[in-house]
Amino acid sequence: MHQQNWLITGVSTGLGRAFAQAALAAGHTVVGTVRSEGDLRAFEELGSGGSGDARAYGRSLDVTDDDAVAGVIAEVERNVGALDVVIANAGYGLEGTFEETPLAEVRRQFEVNVFGAVATLRAALPPMRRRRRGHLMAVTSMGGLMAVPGMSAYCGSKFALEGILEALGKEVAQFGIHVTAIEPGSFRTDWAGRSMIRAERSVDDYDELFAPIRAARQKASGNQLGNPAKAGEAVVRIASLDEPPAHLVLGSDALRLVTAARTAVDEDIRAWEALSRTTDFAEGAQL
Repeated sequence: MHQQNWLITGVSTGLGRAFAQAALAAGHTVVGTVRSEGDLRAFEELGSGGSGDARAYGRSLDVTDDDAVAGVIAEVERNVGALDVVIANAGYGLEGTFEETPLAEVRRQFEVNVFGAVATLRAALPPMRRRRRGHLMAVTSMGGLMAVPGMSAYCGSKFALEGILEALGKEVAQFGIHVTAIEPGSFRTDWAGRSMIRAERSVDDYDELFAPIRAARQKASGNQLGNPAKAGEAVVRIASLDEPPAHLVLGSDALRLVTAARTAVDEDIRAWEALSRTTDFAEGAQL
């Protein structure tokens, strides 16, 4: 495996940190973005004493600041080196039923999870296009391919990012650039703990459905099935391939839930195929 230059947003904790550690262990150089000076110093210490020529460079960044995102990536290209792999990982979970979640919180969810990722990938794309190589990735979620009660805003943001990535991959394949959506299941990070924003309960009618879901998620936090270190190893592995996947589902729980959700969609399509066909003109252009 040749040495690569990586940039990963949101490396202070969780899967972002795991991806960075795995890439450093594999001998790559990693630029990681964080929100605080303390996290920046802690991240850069990961590169001291690492194997081979691996080094960790920290950058402070708010991914919702478009100009700052563009500036950081341009600076990294100048001072660290041409980026081979970019992972838009920064994001967070917003839990709450659709009716109880304030609209301002929904907008904030999309600002970080969708527009923050888009800004990161857009800034990294032009130099990769000029070089005719590179690998763009973003962490969506199993919640980008299936949805559960009480996570409408989060799943909506991840569904949106999935669509963007799929179209992007088809646009840039001609330039030798790969695009991968990373779709983790439940991993043993603080995503469902202190990192999650929880909308206040306000409508009693949802108690029977949603109260057990919220309680179960809080109880499971810290005991999830997924191993972040193994997720990091999986991502490093696909970054070394000549033909990496467009979708990387991580975790057996994600495989089970995503498969069930996609089967349900397929069943709806088949069940209502005849009605779907009734909406055509007798003659018209097929896409």
